[in-house]
Amino acid sequence: MKTWTMLPRHGARPLRNSNLFFVAACVLLALPGEMSGQSLRGSTSSLDRQNRVAREHDFTYIATPAQLQRFVDNGYLVPVPPSTDYMLHDLSFPYARPEVKLFISRLARQYRSACGERLVVTSLTRPKNKQPRNASPRSVHPTGMALDLRRPDPKCRGWLERVLLQLEGSGVLEATLERHPPHYHLAIFPQQYAAYVERITRAQQQYVAGGGRYRVMAGDSLWGIARRHETTVTRLRSANNLSGSRIYPGQVLTLPE
Repeated sequence: MKTWTMLPRHGARPLRNSNLFFVAACVLLALPGEMSGQSLRGSTSSLDRQNRVAREHDFTYIATPAQLQRFVDNGYLVPVPPSTDYMLHDLSFPYARPEVKLFISRLARQYRSACGERLVVTSLTRPKNKQPRNASPRSVHPTGMALDLRRPDPKCRGWLERVLLQLEGSGVLEATLERHPPHYHLAIFPQQYAAYVERITRAQQQYVAGGGRYRVMAGDSLWGIARRHETTVTRLRSANNLSGSRIYPGQVLTLPE
């Protein structure tokens, strides 16, 4: 895996492997010792982790809109335009770190497939002097590594919260349910995210080379396999004549087209 090149007080340059940012992959790389007790309640330790990751990436806390524009001009932040899978609601600064854009694209595609509606992004990068009054002084929104998502109706809420908790437990983001107004605050950990995307990409290429078949590994579930391959548990069961959800390591599954 290629390494990052850091720029002092500006953050990391995009990975040299530019194809990484076009891969539709989710995130799942663990930080040892930080995988227990996940919730969406938020905490001081969660803020500690967010700010620690920002420091490790040498990210600047952008102070003004003019400074934000310089970051865009130099490629540290990229535009995040709306798509068929997600919409932007009332954003003054539709820019983010490249990995955050990739995260939104991947999550929104899965969300629309699962729920039949578009994901709603309500905030991305915010300069310090444009933070709302109720924002924490330790917010990482000014670094470009954070986003807010609107809390959906109950029919989709369970799906989204399960995914966010899984990803938080995997050490690639911190997720908090904010109450006023109800929304999810997410801080994406760029290096950890990019590393897993690259690993998933390599694995997916092997699956494609194998003619649309997948060999079950220890810890796999039908739900996880379906999510990684952009299909559903129902279609996986049908393609493999499965009456239930039980699978075992070494089993070869046909992936629906």
